[in-house]
Amino acid sequence: MPSGRTHDRITIWTLPLVAGFTFWQTRNSHLTLIVAGGFMFGGLMFGPDLDIYSVQYQRWGWLRFIWLPYQKSLRHRSFLSHGPLIGTTLRVLYLSSAIAVSSFLCLLITEKLGHTEWTWREVSKNTWSTLWFYNTEFIFLFMGMEAGAMSHSLSDWSGSAYKRFRKKGIQGLLSSTKSKKRKSTAVLKGSTKPRVKPSIKSKRTKTTTTRKSSKPRDR
Repeated sequence: MPSGRTHDRITIWTLPLVAGFTFWQTRNSHLTLIVAGGFMFGGLMFGPDLDIYSVQYQRWGWLRFIWLPYQKSLRHRSFLSHGPLIGTTLRVLYLSSAIAVSSFLCLLITEKLGHTEWTWREVSKNTWSTLWFYNTEFIFLFMGMEAGAMSHSLSDWSGSAYKRFRKKGIQGLLSSTKSKKRKSTAVLKGSTKPRVKPSIKSKRTKTTTTRKSSKPRDR
């Protein structure tokens, strides 16, 4: 598996390709800048390695404590953190929920103290209207973050596959897929293994043996 510096280099080196491809498809410098920013954010700070104590986790500074429940609820390199689309979507929902809860608490405290005239309903209404008005920008931002996260996951998968190929050749790649299938089938067989009930004959033999053993011996 590549190190954190290697992941950073991959993100920086592939940034011109992502920006050039986006501008070629959209012919819009504004959307290209959004995708490039999302790609850098997804590759350097919002990637799949937030599920462990990684470089991406450390870059959040004193705000990194918000990712501790995320790390404890997911195992490293699981499909929910490294999977395509599902990983970035889950992180966006997680971070949005954390921001929403903290904003609600701050507004509640300031409203009770009388230092603001904003209410939770007004803030939520303005937030939804902003998301609806800039929906295209948010979609392209998500695409950039997903591309940055996938560059990280693909480098992990390709690095592990290359190590297996160097050790065992093509057979190493095939054996890894076979071992995964065997493990899954073994788990299924173990979970569906029927319980054998003791027959009536076995019960009778057990009772007779216990009776014989309890009978006193002649001296």
